[in-house]
Amino acid sequence: MSAFGRRTGVGGLAPGAKPQFGVARPMKGGAGEAAVAAPGGDQFPPLPGEDDGFGGSGSPIADAMSRLSDRANAVNETHKLAEGFEASVHKIKEQVLPRLLERVDPEAAATLTKDELVEEFRPIIFEVLAELKITLNRREQFALERVLIDELLGFGPLEELLTDPDVSDIMVNGPEQTYIEKKGRLTLSNVRFRDEAHLFQIAQRIVNQVGRRVDQTTPLADARLKDGSRVNVIVPPLSLRGTAISIRKFSEKPITIDMLRDFGSMSDKMATALKIAGACRMNVVISGGTGSGKTTMLNALSKMIDPGERVLTIEDAAELRLQQPHWLPLETRPPNLEGQGAITIGDLVKNALRMRPDRIILGEIRGAECFDLLAAMNTGHDGSMCTLHANSPRECLGRMENMILMGDIKIPKEAISRQIAESVDLIVQVKRLRDGSRRTTNITEVIGMEGDVIVTQELFKFEYLDESADGKILGEFRSAGLRPYTLEKARQFGFDQAYLEACL
Repeated sequence: MSAFGRRTGVGGLAPGAKPQFGVARPMKGGAGEAAVAAPGGDQFPPLPGEDDGFGGSGSPIADAMSRLSDRANAVNETHKLAEGFEASVHKIKEQVLPRLLERVDPEAAATLTKDELVEEFRPIIFEVLAELKITLNRREQFALERVLIDELLGFGPLEELLTDPDVSDIMVNGPEQTYIEKKGRLTLSNVRFRDEAHLFQIAQRIVNQVGRRVDQTTPLADARLKDGSRVNVIVPPLSLRGTAISIRKFSEKPITIDMLRDFGSMSDKMATALKIAGACRMNVVISGGTGSGKTTMLNALSKMIDPGERVLTIEDAAELRLQQPHWLPLETRPPNLEGQGAITIGDLVKNALRMRPDRIILGEIRGAECFDLLAAMNTGHDGSMCTLHANSPRECLGRMENMILMGDIKIPKEAISRQIAESVDLIVQVKRLRDGSRRTTNITEVIGMEGDVIVTQELFKFEYLDESADGKILGEFRSAGLRPYTLEKARQFGFDQAYLEACL
């Protein structure tokens, strides 16, 4: 039998051929017998109901190969043009819009609310429809009014997606392709823009609301919508398929730790431990990948802050929605056209120390401002929090060290590690699993230093068990059963017994 499982002739050898490496002779029977062997040979016959693992229907390898073949031969999903009612409304809109703009006074329109404008526009729309000799029923009239108002005052075709509560992410890849995320799954929507100029106009309208600009000289921009949703815009020449807009929507209803627990993101004991960590002014770092729910977790933890504390948040594009009365959000400023006037996160952290904060919360740390945050944690601002990108608690600590070394501060690595160990109390690791669900996978304590290594202990962990038939990840949240090192901080606020019971 050859290395590929094929017999080369009677008795395993071709006539006149010499045995080669990798060719085995059967142990039973003479050279003249036909060697018809079961899979695995005579020495290791298969067990009843067992296949050889290759090609047998239902075997794990056959199933995996089948799925790989389906993936390789899959036809890319193409954009389907809107049909029927929706297509007719948009077609009429293209005819009505230019004539409507001729009859509108922009200065007068700017003084009216959206509802007032709808009332003002309604007779003008009827007038334009009469000129064009277009007759619409009541349903088509309402749809046309909504589309025209969205085009004139809102974000055009995006308004429909922004008002849909089930949509969590909107990704516009040029004027003819828009993807949305619903319940953790990406799907192609039937939203389209007229052309690149129309899409670029919508992008400018979004960033101009927050005093930013986007054009060929500044082709990148971060912005936010009025509801706190985060927006990123990148335009040509950096984007080769036209203007790209990415919108991360946030729920209008504030997310709490109890809601995250009910969603299956954590267990009851983990929720209790995080509530106590937020109330007892522990310094918390929330770590995770893109779209894993770091900002949502930070907003939920902020609910446990004492209403009497003064909280300052610092972000590149303000997206945190803290649920406290005494909260002051700060936002960085990009450089102007001459490259001057930029205000960085590090600048705002230094200034925040002069504003008598009780806690300083950073939306996300990416560079040398990590050192300023650690300094704040060590100067009486216990309970400070931040988020950063990392795949595990151990990697989170390494990233913090690297970010400080990225700056101009000349400090030995051992001193940086020691300051991190003395400043950070908890690392909360969140992860977006492949089924779209978001889980709190680790809650880890930072204990201190042992030599030049930061020592941690894991309080809680999510363990993967299996996957259901419909692709859902099955697992369980397990407590390590260890006495928490941060128990002393909880004792100062009277939560030591509840904290110890939750961790054990």
